[in-house]
Amino acid sequence: MTAAAELLEEMCHLTAQSLTAMDTSEHFQLLKPLGEGSYGKVTLAVHRKRGTPMALKFFPRKSTSLFSFLREYNVSLSFCTHPSLTRALGIVYFTPSHYVFAQQASLFGDLYDVILPELGMEEDCCQRVVSQLCGGLSHLHSLGFVHRDLKPENVFLCDSACRWVKLGDFGMVKAKGTRVPEVWYSSPYCTPEAEVARGNKDSWESINNGNDGLMEKNENRKRVWVSVEPSTDSWALGILTYAMLTGSHPWEETANHCHSYQKYREWFEQAKDSRDEEDVRAEPQTEPDNQESKDCPALAPQFACFTQLACSFFQSLLDPRPQLRGRPEEALRFLGGDWMKAKEKMRLEEERKRSTKKGAISSVKEEEVRGER
Repeated sequence: MTAAAELLEEMCHLTAQSLTAMDTSEHFQLLKPLGEGSYGKVTLAVHRKRGTPMALKFFPRKSTSLFSFLREYNVSLSFCTHPSLTRALGIVYFTPSHYVFAQQASLFGDLYDVILPELGMEEDCCQRVVSQLCGGLSHLHSLGFVHRDLKPENVFLCDSACRWVKLGDFGMVKAKGTRVPEVWYSSPYCTPEAEVARGNKDSWESINNGNDGLMEKNENRKRVWVSVEPSTDSWALGILTYAMLTGSHPWEETANHCHSYQKYREWFEQAKDSRDEEDVRAEPQTEPDNQESKDCPALAPQFACFTQLACSFFQSLLDPRPQLRGRPEEALRFLGGDWMKAKEKMRLEEERKRSTKKGAISSVKEEEVRGER
């Protein structure tokens, strides 16, 4: 266990001893909901005496353990000092129904709100977000923590142009090296190494299936224990970047039976073999090398719209081998150049213009209808 992880455990025990009850309405004016999920809800609020805007995060006491609540609070309070991480504000309390802590408020929604389906977002905007996320993740990793839940809904916007974003929601954070049950779930964000747990009692597929026969069969399967590693965040960063650029995912689920994922694996393996051969040819040869160079491997169809720079970026982060997967700080070297091919970039820009125009026309019509009423 790292020094930071040991300190976090101690802080949780100390915070538990000083946690007090408080009436939310007495100290805060609640303005509007900012988000809601399985964890609870987040509400924009203003401190009645100081006038400070903040986000109050409410966790139902019935479904939340005190220690998990305090872990998330203390991670955000003491370790999220990077400008691209959401930080708690030192206000923590409980009510009869909820545990609550205050955090910085991001008033422009989350990344999910600005990714247009099938269109994504502008490349420059995407690279700004990636740059900031690389910094935030690298900071967490340097302290020995892994986020484990990077997705659009957990990236919050401090302005409408994504010049300042903050990664938040630290409920899944674990110390590097922690042993946890492997969980497979049907999503591109699930790493390929998690497929060893597919169908066991910990997988979401089994939990949500509702098939008693399947559940009984899965109960007999041994739980797969794995070590928490930063490579999980690298994989999620690659998938998230693809979603930002295209408004879709490269495959439905990271599984061997998924055709689109298999196409990527084939391309990755061919490209890897090609790189290995180039490395060998670059070394001094004791005998003449008469081997003809092979043609460049055919791109996986879903990556054909990207430049070679972007393809290298994706192959670094989406390496099926977790021990060789690129780190977020290494991904920074791919920033600054063109990621989308010129033809694809022009097509997306035209489609976005049409989408914006349709949205404006729809808004005008809605206003006219309301006016007639």
